[in-house]
Amino acid sequence: MAKIISNGYKFPACNHGFGYNKFDSFSHVMVKMPVFSTSGSNLTLRMSADADFFDRRAALGGQGRRVLTQVAAASDSKMGIIGIGKSLKWWEKGLQPNMKEITGAEDLVESLSKAGDQLVIVDFFSPGCGGCRALHPKLCQLAEMNPDVQFLQVNYEEHKSMCYSLNVHVLPFFRFYRGDEGRLCSFSCTNATIKKFKDALAKHKPDRSSVGPAKGLEEKELVALGANRDLSFAYNPQPENPQKEVAPPPLLPVPTVATGGSGSQSLPLPLPIPLKSTSESKEDNKDKTLVSSGR
Repeated sequence: MAKIISNGYKFPACNHGFGYNKFDSFSHVMVKMPVFSTSGSNLTLRMSADADFFDRRAALGGQGRRVLTQVAAASDSKMGIIGIGKSLKWWEKGLQPNMKEITGAEDLVESLSKAGDQLVIVDFFSPGCGGCRALHPKLCQLAEMNPDVQFLQVNYEEHKSMCYSLNVHVLPFFRFYRGDEGRLCSFSCTNATIKKFKDALAKHKPDRSSVGPAKGLEEKELVALGANRDLSFAYNPQPENPQKEVAPPPLLPVPTVATGGSGSQSLPLPLPIPLKSTSESKEDNKDKTLVSSGR
């Protein structure tokens, strides 16, 4: 009976003590409650065993609380990171579907060659350029208002060697390209002189049909990119006016002479008689005069 009573008090303490902050003191109270037994020695042994049992559970409960606290803190920090998300850089904010960042020289040449009749604007910028940063939101607005225009972004810091080959030394800098006409204009402007950009956009935006394929970069720029050892870009220039093979002159027909028979015989052409020069003809006439006077 005493064992049943003691067990009845111990189990509630284990089940509910894990959630209490003062579990250790509560468990000691439960252990030290009187237990009915006929033997004092047995009572002492049961109390020490119960105390060890409850102490172990109390220590485990404290460690469990610490583990749960660490897990909760890690979960909260992870959720905070997910909630904040990746912080975008200023040139990555507000980008439109028709705005693309160039990854290299080959990407730039290929993007221009595949644009067809579409107007393409190449934007050269630098992350540390204050004028580029101030102008970026307006460029995003213009790109949104003109979805048929392709905007290509070239990061000067990441592609400095390529920009040197293209003679780009002032930022922000823009170049307009269209179809077989190639480069239409190039200029530098800031937020204060944005009207220059808008005027160029209004001038070159009307649709025009190209006679041939898109020209893209100029020939000298392609040669400069191919000669740049810092770039993995190969270019084989094509001859502008390949020499055409000259056809041999047609053969003259050989005259035929009738021989009286059923057939005809071909005769060789007479050799041309060389013409004498004027001085030679005068000397010949002089010799004849002298001979006639001697007679």
